[in-house]
Amino acid sequence: MNKKIAIVTGGNSGIGRCTAISLKNSGCTVYDFSRRNIPVDGIKHIKTDVTDENSVKSAVEKVICEEGKIDILINCAGFGISGAVEFTTAEAAKSQFDVNFFGMVNMNKAVIPHMRSKNIGRIVNISSVAAVAHIPFQTFYSASKAAIESYTCALDNEIRPFGISVTAIQPGDICTEFTQARQRSFNGDDIYLGRIRRSVSSMEKDEQKGMKPEVAGEYIAKIALKNNVKPIYTIGATYKILSVLCKTFPCRVRNKIVGMLYAK
Repeated sequence: MNKKIAIVTGGNSGIGRCTAISLKNSGCTVYDFSRRNIPVDGIKHIKTDVTDENSVKSAVEKVICEEGKIDILINCAGFGISGAVEFTTAEAAKSQFDVNFFGMVNMNKAVIPHMRSKNIGRIVNISSVAAVAHIPFQTFYSASKAAIESYTCALDNEIRPFGISVTAIQPGDICTEFTQARQRSFNGDDIYLGRIRRSVSSMEKDEQKGMKPEVAGEYIAKIALKNNVKPIYTIGATYKILSVLCKTFPCRVRNKIVGMLYAK
């Protein structure tokens, strides 16, 4: 059988790890591109920093040398920052985009020529419900995910004639170590009357009650292996409804509801 060759960035933890395992269990040869090596039986690790174009190119070329092709790319690498915009440093904001957005861009630029030469490929970019329900005090995270969705839709039209399809997937609250890894800043919380801490605490409680990452990983793997895909998917019935409502409600109404939940 001609196995599909898949790359998962951030495949050493959380959703990425569960997605990599699901792809492996579906018969794919899977490579984890991440900075840390946390071994998973049957998954190949290549140390990669997605923010470094040379690191990305070297890792992709290694896969091509070993396998001769790349069928699937899942861009899972990412992290979150929180805090008030006026107290967030430019360095922190740029770092958020460097990993979540430009890390994805680096991976796609490196992989697309190889997919184009075979006239086939599937790219899956991991977004978030925060792309449509813009979360206060997680502004730069929300903005990075919204950017991913605009990029995904535009890129899909650019490269679909070459047999490559691109889709974005929106997870909602997922119970993973992503919550603990978030870079929190409560600078200015006294000025904001405790709203920064309350907002982040509320969001993190929702995350810890959220979907198991194994469920999300299975869903992402299923989409990656579909014959045809839509530009954007949302994981979970509740979040599908939320996503639809966010797109249906006038912006003023949607923003007021989100503000009542996370900015009080």
